[in-house]
Amino acid sequence: MVKIIFRRLFSFLLIVAFIASIFVYPNWYKRQVNKVRGMYYVAQGDKYLRKQNFQKAIYNYQYGLKLYPEHYGAWFNLGNIFVAYEDYYSAVDAYGEAIKHNPNYVLARMNYGIISVEKLGNFDEAIEQYNKIIGIRRKLVYIPFVFNNLTSYKTNIGLAYYNRGVAYRQKSTYLDQDWENEQIYLQEAIKSYKEAVKILKKDYDARYNLALAYHLNKDYNLAGLTYCEAIKLEPMSYEAHYNLAVLLNHLKYYKEALSEMYKATTLISNNVGDTNRQRYVFDVMNDVTRKIMLDENGMKYLREEFEKGHDTTAEITYVNGKLVATDDLDRAMLKNFQTCASKDIFLREDN
Repeated sequence: MVKIIFRRLFSFLLIVAFIASIFVYPNWYKRQVNKVRGMYYVAQGDKYLRKQNFQKAIYNYQYGLKLYPEHYGAWFNLGNIFVAYEDYYSAVDAYGEAIKHNPNYVLARMNYGIISVEKLGNFDEAIEQYNKIIGIRRKLVYIPFVFNNLTSYKTNIGLAYYNRGVAYRQKSTYLDQDWENEQIYLQEAIKSYKEAVKILKKDYDARYNLALAYHLNKDYNLAGLTYCEAIKLEPMSYEAHYNLAVLLNHLKYYKEALSEMYKATTLISNNVGDTNRQRYVFDVMNDVTRKIMLDENGMKYLREEFEKGHDTTAEITYVNGKLVATDDLDRAMLKNFQTCASKDIFLREDN
């Protein structure tokens, strides 16, 4: 009996203490209620976002964030929606709020930087965000077959270096500034790309942009060798072939330039809707061809290249009256595009 009375008394005191705490700390309880309500509206926003009903998603996110402004995930999603609507200033504001409430939110910092560079031309803001990502130190966890955050952490760092390189290169190119500053920013871009390449070892874009930065900096040997590395990674992307051809043309290796230009034109011809770029590439190839024709052995070289390009002995078959390449021919073509025949030029000491 005494135990029952004691338990009832204890429960009564707990209820009284709870009611008293409401009067003593009303703001705290109000925040908790608002947090629960805010989470509900954020969940509704997530639902409409999955359905791509952006207007209702925005309404629910904004109402939920009024109640619970610390929800950084909602700010991030709101920023992505603003990007879809091309409202880039609102997007970076939303990403900024996400970062404010979670300073280690890598994706928000990455998106903030990309939009700042590509859409707003705010290079310094972007570089600051990438530096923050590079400076984040996470506790690495590796449990075989269960969990491993090492790969994603390193990839994020590599992407931050790569994007920082893009920001510095564009800053060196687009801003109205003196030559000395242009060189400083270009050197910073090269440093960033080199760090990115160390981490993103099989990434074509990092390698190609490092080559382009070397090219702009007139480090022609390093540019040529790095273009060759990019071509080895993605032989069917025309940009590295084309820029290597431009570089070889500048160095007056016209035959080698034409070989790479053939590959670039073959690849870009398959790009639908890129007419202006196709026309420009063909114009450059015609210019290289004219230079070769001025050489005494040039016409002989062109005839040989034409015969190579129209080799009737290649293994081909016909299916329903259409020419179809065999697997052997596919492999031969891939090997041809992957081979950087001009690589030795950039390894010569006299260059």
